[in-house]
Amino acid sequence: MKGFTSDYIRRVEEHNQGKSRYTKSKIPWRLIYLEACETKRSALIREKQLKRYNRKYIEWLCLQASNLIKINSEG
Repeated sequence: MKGFTSDYIRRVEEHNQGKSRYTKSKIPWRLIYLEACETKRSALIREKQLKRYNRKYIEWLCLQASNLIKINSEG
């Protein structure tokens, strides 16, 4: 699940409740990456970039300082 929201907790809850037809078949969802953007426009541009990246890059990105959710490198 990659996307823009101003309330990421609510967004994850909605996905886990099956409220999105695009993500309900992949329940449960767990938030592993959170990045702050200055504007909605910059967030939407960043979302578009993230959707083009492969899994290996996303896994690497999760370990970077830009991730507001701290994940230990052992999973």
